[in-house]
Amino acid sequence: MKIAKIVIIGAGGWGTALACLCADDGRPVFLWGHNADRIARMGKIRQNSDYLPGIEIPRSVCITSELGDCAGADLVVLATPSTAFREIATRLRKVIGDTHAVLLSCTKGIEHRTGMRMSEILCELFRGNAIAVLSGPNLAAEVAKRFPTATVIGCDDRGCAASLQRLLGHARFRIYTSQDVVSIELGGALKNVFAIAAGISDGLGLGDNSKAALVTRSLAELVRLGQAMGGKPGSFYGLSGAGDLILTCYSERSRNHTVGQRLGHGEPLAEITASMKTVTEGIPTTRSAWECARRLDVATPILDQVYAVLYEQKKTTIALEELLKREPKAE
Repeated sequence: MKIAKIVIIGAGGWGTALACLCADDGRPVFLWGHNADRIARMGKIRQNSDYLPGIEIPRSVCITSELGDCAGADLVVLATPSTAFREIATRLRKVIGDTHAVLLSCTKGIEHRTGMRMSEILCELFRGNAIAVLSGPNLAAEVAKRFPTATVIGCDDRGCAASLQRLLGHARFRIYTSQDVVSIELGGALKNVFAIAAGISDGLGLGDNSKAALVTRSLAELVRLGQAMGGKPGSFYGLSGAGDLILTCYSERSRNHTVGQRLGHGEPLAEITASMKTVTEGIPTTRSAWECARRLDVATPILDQVYAVLYEQKKTTIALEELLKREPKAE
C-alpha cells in the first residue's frame, strides 16, 4: 500500500496528537478542523492551545479549515466527535469522490437511533474503500508527549491492517492488529459509559473496594452487551475493551471519569458540559447503548443507572442504592 498523502479529520486533542505522531519522520500531513479562527491560530502559534497546550505541532503538518485540501488523500484518519461523524464523513465523500483512499476511524462512539458503529457509517458512504478502525487506552496528551502506548487496528483486510501497522507504528506507539472490527469499536465506545459510573463512585467517595467491584461488573456488562451487538467475547479482554476500560475508569485525565466525578459531587450535568471545551463521548454513547440494550433485550443494570442519571435527572445516590438493592445472583 502506497501512502503519500495523509489527512487527519478533526483538530481536537486526539486528531492533533495523531497528526504529530504521523509527522514524526517529516512526512507531510494535513490536519483539518471546522473552526476557521481556531485553525488559523493553531497555524500561527503551531500549538493546539485549547486541547494540547505546550505540544509543538511539526512544520510538516499543514493545518487547514478547507475540506478541499483533503482531496487526493491516500489515508484519511477520522477523529471527529461521534455526533458529527456522519455529517463530516458525508461532506468528505463529496471531496474525495471515488478514490483508493483508506479510511481509518479513530472515533469511539455509537450513532444515536441507528445503533451503527463508525465503520458501518463509513462503509455505507464509501462503498469501494478499505475501512479500518483504531482504538485502545490512548490518552491524547500522553500520545503527543510520546509516552509508551499500545493500541489496536482492526480491519477485515489483514494486509491493509498490517500496512497501517507499519505506517503508523512508532517506537513509543505500539500497534497490534485484529480482524475483529466489531469488538474493537464496541469496546472503545462502551467503556466510556462505565467510566462515567466509575467517576460517580469516586465523586461519592465510595472507596477502592466499591470501585473495583464496579469496574469488574462493568466489564462483564460490556462483554454481555458487546456480544449481543456482534462482538466476540474474548476480544473485549484486549486493549480496546479491558485496557481502555481500566484507563478511563481510573485516570484523572479521562473526560468521562471527570464528568462522573462532578456528577457525584452534586453538580448539574448542564453546568458540567457547559464548562468543558472537549466532547465527552460517554454522554451520547450512553443513550445510544441504552437504546441498543433495550432493542436486544440485554440486562445492563449499570448502563441503565448511568442513563437515568444523565437523561432522567436521577440523583446519583438513588442510582447507587438501586444498584445495591438488586437481587443477589451467581457470578
